[in-house]
Amino acid sequence: MIEAVWNKLRSGMAVKPASRALGLCPGTVRAYLERCGGIRPHPRSRGRGRLSLAEREEISRGLAEGCSLRQIARRLHRAPSTIGREVTAGGGRRRYRAVKADDRAWARAARPKPWKLVSHPQLCRLVADKLLRRWSPQQIAGWLKATFPDDEDMQVSHESIYRTLFVQPRGALRRELTIYLRTGRALRRPKGVRLPDGRGARPGTLHISARPAEASDRAVPGHWEGDLVFGKGMSPVATLVERSTRFLMLVALPRGDHRADAVADALAAAITRLPSHLARSLTWDLGHEMAQHARFSAQTGVQVYFCDPKSPWQRGSNENTNGLLRQYLPRSLDFRTLTQGDFDAIARELNERPRQTLGFRSPSQVLAEVLR
Repeated sequence: MIEAVWNKLRSGMAVKPASRALGLCPGTVRAYLERCGGIRPHPRSRGRGRLSLAEREEISRGLAEGCSLRQIARRLHRAPSTIGREVTAGGGRRRYRAVKADDRAWARAARPKPWKLVSHPQLCRLVADKLLRRWSPQQIAGWLKATFPDDEDMQVSHESIYRTLFVQPRGALRRELTIYLRTGRALRRPKGVRLPDGRGARPGTLHISARPAEASDRAVPGHWEGDLVFGKGMSPVATLVERSTRFLMLVALPRGDHRADAVADALAAAITRLPSHLARSLTWDLGHEMAQHARFSAQTGVQVYFCDPKSPWQRGSNENTNGLLRQYLPRSLDFRTLTQGDFDAIARELNERPRQTLGFRSPSQVLAEVLR
């Protein structure tokens, strides 16, 4: 079963789909991967000259029948000395048990080689220092080779650094150092293209390319861009920015609830207060908070369009406004302590600030002209 798990992961499947395909609990598979750091352990094999479990069973049966060691050796086509050493190591004729003897032999055969970063503490400290400075393992390995070209004790491969980080039984580097890696992962991912696993899918979505041309060129008001901005303790507020006027609306979420149904209802309540010609479309990213987009559209008549994954620039007006908003709503502030009135006051002040893109007019001025 372990072999099947690794084959699924190597083919590009994520942990959850691979677990379900094999009828396993995803939590169990993830716990196993965390123990081995996402790195497949090297498969162990028994040496050709070593006794197998079946042979040890024959030894145990022969001892129970009262056979001599030479008789057992002839039966197994083994040297009598081999059988003698095996019986002695297993506790003698009276105490020998095949399974226990095989387990002990399998454990003794491991003979783990000491890992380099464990046996060279000076090298380990140097690698840890560079990781704290956010150097990648490959940069560290290349720098060590260039700095200590004649000292192999002060050189280590980038793969050894990764394995020592991810496989914690090695114990040389603390797992906390993985946060300084570029990805911040604590598990190694197999190389190759990852297959789509269905997560993040939105049934019935419309891509941003299907958005009306009037929205793309900002010629007609009423096309909005939206997102969630989070504060301390994952406390959110919804931001809505009108594309042509850059007018901002802040929508408080009841009790900081950013589940899809709560977000859809809160946005619908805000949009339905607008004149109909100012509520034409909404562009959002692929966040889970907009999974109930059909519910929002049914309540407002406003169609939702979705950006490409990891493409915030497709909602440029919203992203830029969110950046300005951080002057009023820093990440260290718990947004659940604010009311809708507080958010309205912040939006009002920001809407009265002149914008270069609007010819140094404010969004409120431009919106007033549109309404006239």
